[in-house]
Amino acid sequence: MSGAVHRPFVPELETRRHLVEGRAAYGDIPPDLEARWKAPAGPAEEWDLDVTDRAVPGPHGPVPVRVYTPRTPAPPGGRPGLVWLHGGAFLFGDLDMAEADATARGVAGRGGVVVVSVDYRLCTLPPEFGGEPGDGTAGAAGIRFPVPHDDCLAAFAAVRDGAAGLGIDPARLAIGGASAGGCLAAGVTLRLAEEGRAPWQAFLVYPVLHGVLPEPSAELADAVAATPPALLFPPGMRDVIDRAYLGNGTPTRYAYAGLAEDLSGFPPTYLENDEFDVLRASGEEFARQLRAAGVEVEERLCAGVPHGHLDVVGLPAARATMQALADRLIGR
Repeated sequence: MSGAVHRPFVPELETRRHLVEGRAAYGDIPPDLEARWKAPAGPAEEWDLDVTDRAVPGPHGPVPVRVYTPRTPAPPGGRPGLVWLHGGAFLFGDLDMAEADATARGVAGRGGVVVVSVDYRLCTLPPEFGGEPGDGTAGAAGIRFPVPHDDCLAAFAAVRDGAAGLGIDPARLAIGGASAGGCLAAGVTLRLAEEGRAPWQAFLVYPVLHGVLPEPSAELADAVAATPPALLFPPGMRDVIDRAYLGNGTPTRYAYAGLAEDLSGFPPTYLENDEFDVLRASGEEFARQLRAAGVEVEERLCAGVPHGHLDVVGLPAARATMQALADRLIGR
């Protein structure tokens, strides 16, 4: 950060900056300090919801999902619905992480909508990065794209086909995700759009949408320079993630929707980036691509936070994001 102008985080995280300051690189935070960095910033929210775990069929086997349904009576024709995909660099994450569970609860409770969170299959590290041959269900090469894409596509199709039983209006079913989940949501959206079955809306929160990050704006470069390196994805780490996600495969538009030549079939999209996040370059470029294709885009910058703010329970910035998603789902 030598020579960088200090730009503060939101107060709840600025008071924790010392936990990550001075660390050389991403992943260089001891587990105890990382736990303190991600500790709740406020109490967990309580909403009047029925929460049930289920499984839906997929081409690689059953896909676990968790359904969040308001206990208030559903209106005639059903509620709006959201199929939600957590992040975790395609390698980590589950239905219990805050980015999945707290977010799904917060959106369902605020909007009176049904949220279906998807436990898609995670990719496995290749042996050269510490993984073991034979990891997972996809054979000796481990789990790679398109397995997580296929799981998410199958989950969305199952929710839409079974919308009536879930109390969802199938014409008002959106898809969304955060970080790697935002990438998967965009790929599923693009595929369905090309088949003439686009989701009602797409919600992409601090997503990565290009295999190679676009050049950052001068303002973003300044923000990155002011961010503790331990909170940034360095090129080497992105290479590991990309190798785990794609293996030796060539990236396609369904893997990274930013590679698509035609995005004109994309539905109205909400795209939110974090201020102190190198991946913001990808989100900002994708918003430009969508607008150039004539797609309605609501783009928002979540000020004062690094990548992954939805994974901090009780963070006001996370609550604002959940409110924005709920407002779009109910047309407010």
